[in-house]
Amino acid sequence: MRLTAISAILLASLVLSGCSTSSGAGDLAAGLPSPETTNSITQTSGPVPSVSVGEVIAQSERQQGLYASPAPGPRPQAFLSVTKTEGTPLPSERPVAMLMPANPRISSIAPQSRSPIYARRFRDAKPINFGLSSPRKLAVHGVDVSRWQGDIDWQTLQTQGGANFVYIKATDGGDHLDPMFKQNWRKAKEAGLKRGAYHFFYWCRTGAEQADWFIRNVPKEAGALPPVIDVEWNGESSCKQRVSRERVLEKMQTFMDKLERYYGQRPIIYTAPDFYRDNLRGAFLEHPFWLRAVAEHPSKVYPGRKWLFWQYSGSGLSHGVEGRIDLNAFHGSEDEWHKWVATN
Repeated sequence: MRLTAISAILLASLVLSGCSTSSGAGDLAAGLPSPETTNSITQTSGPVPSVSVGEVIAQSERQQGLYASPAPGPRPQAFLSVTKTEGTPLPSERPVAMLMPANPRISSIAPQSRSPIYARRFRDAKPINFGLSSPRKLAVHGVDVSRWQGDIDWQTLQTQGGANFVYIKATDGGDHLDPMFKQNWRKAKEAGLKRGAYHFFYWCRTGAEQADWFIRNVPKEAGALPPVIDVEWNGESSCKQRVSRERVLEKMQTFMDKLERYYGQRPIIYTAPDFYRDNLRGAFLEHPFWLRAVAEHPSKVYPGRKWLFWQYSGSGLSHGVEGRIDLNAFHGSEDEWHKWVATN
């Protein structure tokens, strides 16, 4: 009996000793770190900073740009100590890595930025006084180009000229490609200009074959402006034919329908006063128009017609281009321009 009692006393002492060296609820209540590590958390030898979870979250938010603040302080260690009240249920603790982005200096969501709007600095070889309706009052200006502008310094045209967009001549009829189109298309994008392509329509060819020719040569790219159909009477081209209004509208509709199905964008109609008078008054009310009016405001030349772009000069001068260039303006504010670009 005495040996058995002694053995029991020794066994109880060993159990009590083991408990005193293990991690238990008392240690958690005291806020002591666990000696265990996981595969994703490496324990450091340095002291655990006395920072509250709320302060760490605030630091994380500031580092992600949610609040303006000076440069962030030192990064916290593996786990945070949390002051707890005895008898209060313990919250589930999270490692600091869950509270901070992988790179605290870079937001996990890239900000949506708008391209800058460059102020109009074009000149004009034949300036026109538009009076109170001057295109200078419009916020966003651009140009249209073809082979006749030669090699273009796109960066200079944008920053020193004030071109925020460009429409580039792509095709004529059903078999002609502007020899500068591919180069202009590539370099305008490299310079950061919003750009689109336009087709000069021939009345001697069907609308379907002209649409096929345009689609064959103009890439379908995200961010490109809607395609343009240029319709006018032009006695200088190889196709001098003038067809009836009914045939004009039929050919245009066929062409535009094919382009809209392929590019997913409604084509813009570019036209001049005499062609509009003969064919387009009251037609295509659901299509955006780009109107040539180099002597008077579009409201006087095309009464009652809503318009998106105004070509106000064919004799423009700009840094980055030798010779003359067509000048255009968007019908709206900077905000309206950004909204239109984002939805087209």
